[in-house]
Amino acid sequence: MSRAFILLLDSFGLGATPDAASFGDAGANTFGHIASWAAGQGKPMSLPNLERLGLAAAAHLACGEWAEGFALRDGFGAAYGAARERSTGKDTQSGHWEIAGVPVDFEWGYFPRTTPSFPAELTAALQALTGVPGFLGDCHASGTEIINRHGDEHVASGKLIIYTSGDSVMQIAAHEDSFGLERLYEVCEAAFKLVAPYNIGRVIARPFSGANGDYTRTSNRHDYAVAPPAPTLLDHVKDAGGEVVGLGKISDIFAGQGISRVVKGVDNMALFDALLTVADEVGDGSLTFVNFVDFDQAFGHRRNVQGYSDALHEMDARLPEFVAKLKQGDLVVVTADHGCDPTWPGSDHTREHIPMMFFGPGVAPRALGISDSFSDIGQTLAHHLGVAPLAHGNNLL
Repeated sequence: MSRAFILLLDSFGLGATPDAASFGDAGANTFGHIASWAAGQGKPMSLPNLERLGLAAAAHLACGEWAEGFALRDGFGAAYGAARERSTGKDTQSGHWEIAGVPVDFEWGYFPRTTPSFPAELTAALQALTGVPGFLGDCHASGTEIINRHGDEHVASGKLIIYTSGDSVMQIAAHEDSFGLERLYEVCEAAFKLVAPYNIGRVIARPFSGANGDYTRTSNRHDYAVAPPAPTLLDHVKDAGGEVVGLGKISDIFAGQGISRVVKGVDNMALFDALLTVADEVGDGSLTFVNFVDFDQAFGHRRNVQGYSDALHEMDARLPEFVAKLKQGDLVVVTADHGCDPTWPGSDHTREHIPMMFFGPGVAPRALGISDSFSDIGQTLAHHLGVAPLAHGNNLL
């Protein structure tokens, strides 16, 4: 029996990479700064399950410092290490694709930090194609903030809220009831075709609900994404006859490529519940890939340190439920796709090391060091599942 699981804590970085200065991120440290903040509040973090898997030890490898409040120095239960990104960006697609064996060696297109951010010819073409009365925002912004700022005017006028970030992305927000969910999807489909000449990776539909300046994004987000330029670990597993289950936004990130089954969830804990169910269902040769997005979209981008800390404690407390489901031959890796330091200026991702904590029955605990590509994760899982080797990465086990 050989099964593989990727538990990706979206944006959970372990400290700046050597090239972080070129991204404006020298000194960023998602995990370390959250731990320091918590200690400063007089309530040091306690993540016993992640700590036993080597979380703090992996962070020490990455940044040379032990996170405050983490005292375990040996007796770890996983093969742990950290990885640096080979891809040219610090965005969601690049991180996920590289983990799956396809580093991004080209430059994505990005929209500038100006207002407006989007080219006039792009918004004019989108308006002409869709018949919307106009646009609000048109800038770099935090999604929750800009929706509350422009929500009332959007509902009253029908103008769409559009914004971008440090990712290669165009985000389009609309009220599910007053504008309509299917209509929003249609607009985003049109926009996805229009942004192709700008080499943009994704258009994201951001539906929300609420009224009178108090709005909440719903779980009906949908990403329209460029497909990976080469076969990924997901393709290799599916082509070999194994089931590939994508939980959360995984299918969107890979444009459905290599996915057998899609499972959605409204938040981290709903996705964790779904993971437990999937762990009971999937068979030999399967790959289960879950993205716990709240760390990034709800807390990292919003620079909510308390919320990020609380979410980590919530995740840590539930890990034993998943571990209890593991069978002989299972291999699990806990990792991330980039950083998003909630103490850092702005609201964008940060260029950081990611954790790699491999565990399961039969996995010998040890220090793995620092990998020079996220693809070592995918190659290790490919070897474990006995599928065709990936074009990039080394087997770490």
